[in-house]
Amino acid sequence: MSPTATALTAAATAIGVLMLITWVISLVVRNASIVDIVWGLGFVVVAWTVFLTVDGGNDTRRILLVLMTTVWGLRLAGYLGWRNHGKPEDYRYRAMRKRWGSRFALVSLGTVFAFQGLMMWIVSLPVQLGQADPTPDVGPLAIVGVAVWLVGLFFEVVGDAQLARFKADPANAGIVMDRGLWRYTRHPNYFGDACVWWGIALVAAETGTGSWGLIGAALMTLLLRRVSGVTLLEKSLVKRRQGYEDYVARTSPFVPRPPRRAAVTRD
Repeated sequence: MSPTATALTAAATAIGVLMLITWVISLVVRNASIVDIVWGLGFVVVAWTVFLTVDGGNDTRRILLVLMTTVWGLRLAGYLGWRNHGKPEDYRYRAMRKRWGSRFALVSLGTVFAFQGLMMWIVSLPVQLGQADPTPDVGPLAIVGVAVWLVGLFFEVVGDAQLARFKADPANAGIVMDRGLWRYTRHPNYFGDACVWWGIALVAAETGTGSWGLIGAALMTLLLRRVSGVTLLEKSLVKRRQGYEDYVARTSPFVPRPPRRAAVTRD
């Protein structure tokens, strides 16, 4: 089996085992929200599984991809674990339980855990493929990738910290967070996520095979912008946050930019 085939197979197997175990645990604790924490950890598992099972790739690139993925994944999992500790199951999964009743266990296996596992396998393609191809040596494109990754990590870490500090103040209950990075984009954490994966994909793309990993970065951006990220979250925020519609009108949904000025009306 070629190094590329080995990487793809090893990653798929690791993800399948991880998601099956997570599903069983979710049934025991009656909380499907744990899949959100495992999302970040899953990429770390993929990175290290491929690193330990595939031989023949460029060692510097392999180490770089593993470290970039591990730092991002552990930070995300740790943050979500801290944020969700002691809280009830997410409203999305509670709604599913109510809809499917006794069939929820089986339905969640397919629509939550298997689906997220498939998305994880596709998004992590640069981490898989970039470790399988030995040529060329790490060069300028990888340096650009690391720079993009650092920008993304900055937006995630700082954005999450600013939001956590804002929410910790009881005086801000029900109020829109529009300070710091949140003044320039409604979702600095999601924008950061996308940048992280474009950075990882650029490092992998320096190899011929690894360039297919750009599909993973594109999928992550699509998920964040149009599926489970911005679009889904804002449906509820409009109802739950005072002044959110005004915030939407003046603030970029994703890519940071200066806020729009309020429209001037004339008599």
